[in-house]
Amino acid sequence: MALRGPLEGTLTALYTPMTAAGELDLPAFTRLAERLVAAGSGLVPCGTTGETPTLSVDEYRVLVSRAVEVARGRVPVIAGTGSSATRQTVEMTELAKGLGCDAALVVNPPYNKPPQVSLLAHFRAVADVGLPVLLYNVPSRTGSNIAAQTALTLAEDRRFIGIKEAGGSLAQVEQLVAGAPEGFAVLSGDDGWTLPMMVLGARGVVSVASNVAPEAVVRMVRAALSGDFAAARAEHYRLRPLFEALFLTTNPILVKRAAALLGHSEGHVRLPLTVDAIEPKFETALVAAMRQAGLELVPGGVR
Repeated sequence: MALRGPLEGTLTALYTPMTAAGELDLPAFTRLAERLVAAGSGLVPCGTTGETPTLSVDEYRVLVSRAVEVARGRVPVIAGTGSSATRQTVEMTELAKGLGCDAALVVNPPYNKPPQVSLLAHFRAVADVGLPVLLYNVPSRTGSNIAAQTALTLAEDRRFIGIKEAGGSLAQVEQLVAGAPEGFAVLSGDDGWTLPMMVLGARGVVSVASNVAPEAVVRMVRAALSGDFAAARAEHYRLRPLFEALFLTTNPILVKRAAALLGHSEGHVRLPLTVDAIEPKFETALVAAMRQAGLELVPGGVR
């Protein structure tokens, strides 16, 4: 187990490399995980960025197993296990536990919009599996918000180790940070919000941009954790165009295009996502942002 203390720092929500035939590109996934571990980032396979709703259970097992193998206990591996059904979430959490993960990332159930009292029951049922739970609040994807008081009620139970907060409300972040007990980490779920949240007391980020610029994101977060906000701010402003460019269309379409421009993997996504969503202006902005971040692009990228 790599969770030897409170959760903090950089964790990366890994994209899932795929071939033109729509199959997993496991060698590319392995290289991605190795780069992230070398940079000092924890691994979060099979979250939203990993296109998990399109993965089979067998593919999920392969990806999470490989992440655990690459990490070798050096960094945490926190697998996404959330779904719209509590029973399915429990089953996937049991699978993640059996594969050797350190924790489960559990989103509030998409589409169902459970009331807050129902969210408490859902998350507690998942925690009964015995794998530490990192809550994930992302109303833009799920249609509902995990209220700060709901998260803080769960935080009183040590089976819940933190929350990936992507609700877009600094007021809610303030409530979470102010009320969180020792050992419960508030993490940014949006790269652009990482520094502002850490100024308020958040402890790190579950990042998308670190798929592309892991060393820079790790530097920014480490600087903020050490109290060197001048250095963290410099990294933030250098990376800010990248944070924005990666989300000019639905994630992870442009993350995969960025990976292709770096020569790391092909840029294929699975339906219902398609690469023709990348308008020319999006690619122009992405290339400019990557260059500002100091990234070395491969001419033409990988197609």
